[in-house]
Amino acid sequence: MATALELYNEADQLKADGKLEEAVAKLKEALEVDPAYAIAHSALAVALQRLGKHDEAIAHGEQVCQLAPDDPFSFTAMSVTYQRAYAGTGDQRYIPLAEEAMEKSRILQSAQQ
Repeated sequence: MATALELYNEADQLKADGKLEEAVAKLKEALEVDPAYAIAHSALAVALQRLGKHDEAIAHGEQVCQLAPDDPFSFTAMSVTYQRAYAGTGDQRYIPLAEEAMEKSRILQSAQQ
């Protein structure tokens, strides 16, 4: 059985080859092996966003924030995910969510300095 890292690496190659749907499937396999693999959740959020699957992308971005709550990048990436969801849907509710996530990132960055 492949490890989560091996599956992640396969997904990364599929993404590089422009095979986003296949990359998503491989990332989901990685998460079956290790549901707490934050990097796979993050990569999945990006791939799903590119496929226009904003709700799923947001769910995985939120999972990253739960798994790595002290990492400012988690919240920066979450803000970008919300921004892209707004750009893709025009749904205004994503704007304050993006701003809140970015503020959380700033707070965490300040605390680390």
